[in-house]
Amino acid sequence: MERFMDWVLEVNGVVNDLVWGWPLLILIVGTGVLLTIRTRFISFTKFGYMLKQTFLKIFSKSQVGEGEVTAFQAVSTALAATVGTGNIAGVGTAIAIGGPGAVFWMWIAALFGMATKYGEVVLAIQYRERTEDGRFVGGPMYYLEKGANMRWLAVLFAIFGAAATFGIGNMVQSNSVADSLNATFGIQPWITGIVLAVLVALVIVGGIKKIGKVTEIVVPFMAAIYIIGGLIIIIANIQLVPQALGVIFRDAFTGSAAAGGFVGSTLTLSIRYGVARGVFTNEAGLGSAPIAHAAATTDHPVRQGLWGIFEVFADTIVLCTITALVIVMTGAVDTGLDGAALTTSAFNEGIAYGGYIVTFGLVFFAISTLLGWSYYGERCMEFLFGPKSIVFYRMLFILLIVVGAIGGLRAVWALADTLNGLMALPNLIGLLILSPVIVRQTKDFFGKDGIYNSERKNS
Repeated sequence: MERFMDWVLEVNGVVNDLVWGWPLLILIVGTGVLLTIRTRFISFTKFGYMLKQTFLKIFSKSQVGEGEVTAFQAVSTALAATVGTGNIAGVGTAIAIGGPGAVFWMWIAALFGMATKYGEVVLAIQYRERTEDGRFVGGPMYYLEKGANMRWLAVLFAIFGAAATFGIGNMVQSNSVADSLNATFGIQPWITGIVLAVLVALVIVGGIKKIGKVTEIVVPFMAAIYIIGGLIIIIANIQLVPQALGVIFRDAFTGSAAAGGFVGSTLTLSIRYGVARGVFTNEAGLGSAPIAHAAATTDHPVRQGLWGIFEVFADTIVLCTITALVIVMTGAVDTGLDGAALTTSAFNEGIAYGGYIVTFGLVFFAISTLLGWSYYGERCMEFLFGPKSIVFYRMLFILLIVVGAIGGLRAVWALADTLNGLMALPNLIGLLILSPVIVRQTKDFFGKDGIYNSERKNS
């Protein structure tokens, strides 16, 4: 079995180098740049309006239009999937391998990724379908088939998406939680796996409505705890912030020299891991989040698309930046640690019992990610095999939570990384082909006779 796993990892390594090579990274950032330009820099010029329509309306219950869940429940489900271990372990991995400069490239990918996520959500609403039982379904497989007329590419995305849910959305999460709880409290991984499986099973049987109700409570709560903990460390060491930012910006263009336990990194590694882990944390370009947004109640694709911009901003510009600053400011980057262990060490260095904040964050982030990705997998399976396949998918998904908890983290992370890239390829192709539709919808909303100007006149 060990030889087989070594062989799998060896083959996966070759595929991963191809999938996450420069062509895909350029395609990811390039798509974001194109959409940013074509939407007239909507992520920046309409940033204030975006916050007004999203963050300032989080607890608003007023809804206009058709949908299965509220706009915030949809974005909570999407954020539940994106605000996960990537914000803790992913940032730690990016810095450990790519150096502090990787954070800068993570920011760059996110700034353009906001337009990418916006475009994905706009298309998800534009091409969503209503099932016979009244549910709303959508996502890349639907806009690839109905909008781009590329059924084969839609099927490929659904296959990669369904497979990816077992990696990034399942085993990576349970493995990270089990490892953290075992290191902090000595809890056996198999116990953690069973408890997680039961908790997730109790929620996902209720579908998107039950998932939405849970995530709209869990997501703000868990994010607030983690943000407060990180800000306490940053404020307590506020004099070190300029120095930390200086290190990040300098290393972004020079690479990092070896120091302490840190092995050093090149500029190439800094860019590659910054962009790759940035995508892993906010999922802009992967095509996963639009699946949840497709069920949202909204009166226009663009209004829901604004939530896509908010997602990337909250996930990478806020949460990942807090994690990165704590790691760099406390000097934990020189410990030689990686992933969640590096972030835990940084929080322990910055505040008494800081490691418990990371453990707490990992547990709740992972549970929410499990819920969000279980829904993504269901929709991919339904697209491929019909509604009857959902019950079998749920059974396998719940079982693999336990398997992931006791499995090797190295193998799980490696496979998840490859599946992420395979998901992104068909989705990015669809975004480029359908970019005129995104532009048209944007003009329809923000144009002279659009909803935006009508609201301004009536306000």
